[in-house]
Amino acid sequence: MSGSRQGGQDRQSRRPAPRAAVDRRTLLAAAAAGALATACGTAEGKPPGKVAVHGDNATWAEPMAAAGKAMKSVAGIELVPEVIASLESFEQVVRSSLRTNKTPDMLKYWSGYRLQDLARTGGVVDLTEQWDRAVGKGWVEPSLRPAFTYRDRVYALPMNLAYWVFFYNPEVFKKHDLEVPETWDDFLAACARLKKNGITPLHGTADGRWPSFIWFQEVLSRQDPSFYQDLMNGRERYTDPRAERALRTIASFFDKDWFTPMDLNHNDAAAQVVQGKIGMVPCGTWLGSTLVGAGGKPGKNVDAFVLPMATPRARPSVIFESSAFVSTVKGPDHEEARKAAGAWLHPTVMKAFSHTLQDGCPNPEVAPANPIIDGLARKVRGDKLWLLNRFWEQGPPELVEATVDDLAGFLLNPPSYRKVLRTMQDRADEAWKVWWEAEET
Repeated sequence: MSGSRQGGQDRQSRRPAPRAAVDRRTLLAAAAAGALATACGTAEGKPPGKVAVHGDNATWAEPMAAAGKAMKSVAGIELVPEVIASLESFEQVVRSSLRTNKTPDMLKYWSGYRLQDLARTGGVVDLTEQWDRAVGKGWVEPSLRPAFTYRDRVYALPMNLAYWVFFYNPEVFKKHDLEVPETWDDFLAACARLKKNGITPLHGTADGRWPSFIWFQEVLSRQDPSFYQDLMNGRERYTDPRAERALRTIASFFDKDWFTPMDLNHNDAAAQVVQGKIGMVPCGTWLGSTLVGAGGKPGKNVDAFVLPMATPRARPSVIFESSAFVSTVKGPDHEEARKAAGAWLHPTVMKAFSHTLQDGCPNPEVAPANPIIDGLARKVRGDKLWLLNRFWEQGPPELVEATVDDLAGFLLNPPSYRKVLRTMQDRADEAWKVWWEAEET
């Protein structure tokens, strides 16, 4: 994730950590220090007309380079990708370097509370003017604004726009007389039929740690999207019956033996969808390129749908994720970085980036290159689905990190859901108190 491929740092809760955790943090700090030295070495500035963009994902280097060349043609600025491959080290580097005069000029970061946490440092540039200009030209989806906002100001621009959907194999569905589910009952019936015919209906996993939130996110947002939004923003509680209902629903899927083993990663699951061994895989649309790499042919043996609402009266919604394009205050090429931010959402730049990335685009004028994602984007916009930010970007980062671990524990022991919810709420009480106290300072 993106978390993931878009990942995250390995923070612990604010409770005392066991010795093993402390030792691990020591190792991470050492790794971060080494990466910081490398990052600072590249933060001396680029030649005129070039700006470095630091990120955590090597697979984004080619799309960033393509965007950089396109930007040179429209704004005279070329973006140069710089990758810190360790997710943990990347965040350590960013936060440490913001306190120095050798800050990377631009960052591929996360939206939501992780961006807010960064904006609090005062080390990133207010891009409200660039955002408003893009909105005026129709170059950005206006409803994405809250994900990039802190105290009513915009501190980053969206890079990609991935929708969280269910990938499936149309040939398998056709063989077993299944249609794309239009209701929650259709979805449950499809799972039951696939299981009856020897196909594992659903991919579920705790492999890589971050994916542990996926099923809670998907089920809760289908059952009660308003509650999901309030819970993620600290206005509701994990001990609420609605949260319990979501975990109880997931536990019932375990009872029916609908899930894959919890150590099956997304790459292997994608291949097994193409091979007809797994019925459905929930993931961001960025998984599309992995499916194609596994032999998937869009529209033939791989396609995707938005999971239907479990509660018909609830507001139709879909989870999204979008990386944040951030400009720093103390970067060596600060002025050119501001110019690059102003050109980032230009259709020419966005087309080069999103088509190389093979994902969705935050600029409505740029249709995705992948026909599956294009169809999904048209449906989301046509049906005016409520865009809900992904779990990973919602809530104080320390809380998200700890809650992901709690959800992993639930996936490995589904009957423990009530105890897990109480633990999650105890963490939430502490984390939100710290967050709101910081807001008041």
